[in-house]
Amino acid sequence: MYILKCSNGNYYTGSTKNLEKRLNEHNNGVGANYTKKHLPVKLVYFEEFQRIDEAFYREKQVQGWSRKKKEALINKEFNKLHDLSECKNDSHFDSAQ
Repeated sequence: MYILKCSNGNYYTGSTKNLEKRLNEHNNGVGANYTKKHLPVKLVYFEEFQRIDEAFYREKQVQGWSRKKKEALINKEFNKLHDLSECKNDSHFDSAQ
């Protein structure tokens, strides 16, 4: 599972069996449609798994994260991950009580 930073500053999360090959594909415009529109891309984070289905599961998990949570992962600020996954805006519950 990997995270790329695109030229527009956005993050792209993917998974592959061969990271070096896939990174070259992305930067040569034959990767995903999104990355080919925002070249160049830079590898900013990766995790290795024994099985591709585990990497794919992790990819889908991280894709659902906020930008701040992805940046905490990229920056290895693991202590922030839990706080960034909690819902901080519960004001709609307050007005109903």
